[in-house]
Amino acid sequence: MEIVARSEANGDEQVPGTMAAVTQHRYGEVAADVVRPAEVPVPRPGKGEVLLRVRAAGVDAGTWHLMAGLPLMVRPVLGLRRPRQPIPGRDVAGTVVALGEGVDTVTVGDEVFGIGGGTFAEYAVARAAKLVARPSSLAPEAAAALSISGLTALQAVRDHARVEPGDRVLVIGASGGVGSYLLQVLRAKGAHVTAVCRGERADVVRRLGADEVIDRTREDWWRRDERWDVILDGGGNAPLRTLRSRLAEHGRLVIVGGEGGGRLIGGIDRQVRAALWSPFVGQSMRFFVAKEDGADIAVLREMVLAGQVTPLVERTWPLAEAAAAVDHLASGSVVGKAVVTI
Repeated sequence: MEIVARSEANGDEQVPGTMAAVTQHRYGEVAADVVRPAEVPVPRPGKGEVLLRVRAAGVDAGTWHLMAGLPLMVRPVLGLRRPRQPIPGRDVAGTVVALGEGVDTVTVGDEVFGIGGGTFAEYAVARAAKLVARPSSLAPEAAAALSISGLTALQAVRDHARVEPGDRVLVIGASGGVGSYLLQVLRAKGAHVTAVCRGERADVVRRLGADEVIDRTREDWWRRDERWDVILDGGGNAPLRTLRSRLAEHGRLVIVGGEGGGRLIGGIDRQVRAALWSPFVGQSMRFFVAKEDGADIAVLREMVLAGQVTPLVERTWPLAEAAAAVDHLASGSVVGKAVVTI
């Protein structure tokens, strides 16, 4: 059955009954082993939702974790034996083609971006509250790289680290998806930023906002006789004692990413220990899960329009090669963001 999406500007648009997508029906750590192109039914928007014709979909660390079903402790939520959502992808930029019940914030034909579900496909459903209008100056590929990583960076700096102008901030994992936004949000805040990354990425992170760069292949950042007001750990696995040793007496540590810790609980053990330890020391240590807030996506859009934030898209892949995009991300080779185009 076809969905008919009405737009006063463009007339009726016929949405087909099936669509191209990539799907997975078992967990696996290598996308090429578990992700396959498929022809599947086009989803229908429910209450408060819209149907999008997807133009581009971002690839982030969460995409890999959902695909792999790791850490194992999250599988009761994701699906015990296989993912409940067989189509990967959450970041999205696209065109509204149909509205669910009660949606009055967007109309058919609107160009939008934000967070949806199953976005590695020609069509995807998203909650209207998690979408904002895409300005014509922001390409779909760039918009699709913005929401999830950008929200994480914005909320880490503003809400959890509470960075103020002049704060000395260390960013670990500065060249990754979240890290590339952390640098730009910190620059907008007026912080003095030291970035930790591979030496060959130093020029990139300086352009994004780093005042100093530590080449992690040549120098251990924790051996510097220096303390920072804020440490934002966006992809490391340093022990908490090491992180505390480089924090100012009343400094703030925010863990916004990190791997390791084994298959059962992954890096979550370090995050939980930080939260438990924090009340008993003079330093603040915390982690968080970013809120998927449409209002904050709009804040990011305004920062883009003001020239304060620019999505760094390293490379794009066509939908049929989405597995390669995820595996490229998992290899640690991505500088900034990877994006799938549809």
